[in-house]
Amino acid sequence: MNKLLLNSVALAVCLAGSSTAFAAERTVTLAVKNMYCAACPHTVKASLEAVPGVANVAVSYKDKTATVTFDDAKTGLDALTTATTNAGYPSAPKG
Repeated sequence: MNKLLLNSVALAVCLAGSSTAFAAERTVTLAVKNMYCAACPHTVKASLEAVPGVANVAVSYKDKTATVTFDDAKTGLDALTTATTNAGYPSAPKG
């Protein structure tokens, strides 16, 4: 009985850790609409940095893009595009 309990606990620990075992840091470049002035990139950057799991954001006013590095176990592309859209700057993956 103790061996069965020990095996069950070991399996539970392995399964609990498996969700983070496949997590990875990803980088995506978003094409961002409605950036018409030099202040716009600051708003886009702030909206993306507020998303849990985002590690780094670089916004280019010239290229109308935002390059975002994030933990894909904590957030995803939908959350990133929703954040910019809610700030008034609709976005989609570039390319």
